Amino acid sequence: MTAARSSELTETASREIVITRTFDAPRELVFEAWTNPKHVVNWWGPNGFTTTVETMDVRPGGVWKHVMHGPDGKDYPNKSVFREVVRPERLVYTHGGGRKGEPGATFEATVTFEDVGGNTKVTRRSLFETAEARDLIVKHYNAMEGGNQTLARLAEFLPTMPKAVTTLPSDREILITRYFDAPPELVFETFTKPEHVLRWWGPRTMKMTVCEIDLRVGGKYTYVHETADGQAFRFIGEFREIDPPHRLVATETFDEPRFGSPTSVNTVTLEKVGKKTRFTNLVLHASKENRDGHINAGMEGGMQDTFNRLDELLWSMQ
Repeated sequence: MTAARSSELTETASREIVITRTFDAPRELVFEAWTNPKHVVNWWGPNGFTTTVETMDVRPGGVWKHVMHGPDGKDYPNKSVFREVVRPERLVYTHGGGRKGEPGATFEATVTFEDVGGNTKVTRRSLFETAEARDLIVKHYNAMEGGNQTLARLAEFLPTMPKAVTTLPSDREILITRYFDAPPELVFETFTKPEHVLRWWGPRTMKMTVCEIDLRVGGKYTYVHETADGQAFRFIGEFREIDPPHRLVATETFDEPRFGSPTSVNTVTLEKVGKKTRFTNLVLHASKENRDGHINAGMEGGMQDTFNRLDELLWSMQ
């Protein structure tokens, strides 16, 4: 992964430490890596450190408690309180921590995530109460180099993350975001032509046996998947809005009476970002129970595999 980095102690803000790095990854993915504890433990801290997250409640007023374990065996407890959370653009939190008998680090951190043509420029500003407090932390903990090493570890970790990011905007919604290395026109084509959908829709463990698409407002579609042991799963829906190549709105019903045949409304948007396409799918369920049932039915793993197959198809088509 290529990355550009610059670090500086700003002359005009003598109480700040400012560290900047640009990552070859979309900002939704970088923001997820920064705010999901299952990802944070894989990269947080300078070289040789590991981190245990005790709690991480990413919302205004939420607490983040973690312990950094140094290569020398020493533990460094930390506690932060989030003041602002603007996904996926900005985080502000107050931080306090340090080992007993050693200087404590108390500051306000502001982390911004800037979209740069599908890449992400991260700027982390740590504001101390005094210039002396900042200088002490820089000298005692080698904060500048430690910060740069931490972001370098994040750069190494990002390629290992699932490329689709899932968030829950409300009790009834699921928002899926992913970037594809293809123009919106081509991505839209792979979503709406049966000969393409047959090649990627659904996880590899299933075979699509029916793919019927009547692409018009009020038109219907039917997808049927079969497992290796012959079980069939049928999805049906109706198109509500069609605006190629930017927007597609349709209902989706899992046609299975045993599970109540839940219906959602899926709003797909395709946005050109540099040479990539930013794909989002806002899935609106009728109830929180239906949404949670969708999530708990193995959605995450199947979705990642499905989008990986679409990636492969888009590459072959170009």
